[in-house]
Amino acid sequence: MNSYLFILIVLATFIAMEGVTWLTHRYVMHGFLWYLHRDHHQKGKGFFEKNDAFFLIFAIPSWLCIMLGLQHRVYWVAAIGFGIALYGLAYFIVHEVIIHQRFKWFTRSNNIYIRGIRWAHKMHHKHIGKEEGESFGMLIVAKKYRDKVKQDALRNEQANTA
Repeated sequence: MNSYLFILIVLATFIAMEGVTWLTHRYVMHGFLWYLHRDHHQKGKGFFEKNDAFFLIFAIPSWLCIMLGLQHRVYWVAAIGFGIALYGLAYFIVHEVIIHQRFKWFTRSNNIYIRGIRWAHKMHHKHIGKEEGESFGMLIVAKKYRDKVKQDALRNEQANTA
């Protein structure tokens, strides 16, 4: 398989995973698997959550695609697996490290994109039940959240120069 095609499939899968994540979050996690996702919205004690099981729900297909694709030399299937895995890594960094700060690696950022992601997720978590949610994606931030963060930054800048 051409290496450029392999990379293209990995990147296309990574991009497609944002849609898969949005749909899964909206209709599965806030639907029939709410019992696994509930503790993510209604915090309990301890570091781990039932919600962490979704790591396996996404990791298993990734692992199977990589393993079976490489074993049987069906490299486009392996590329899909690598794209899913790459998205999983991005999810871990963005959701667990940057947004929820379960790991205290990057605790402060003035980056507009990062602040927009954090604000959108905060708006998602203002709903503690499975209904009436908003902002189900992870990497793509709706314009209204980006605009809010930009307005806040401009207001802070004006206050500091006055």
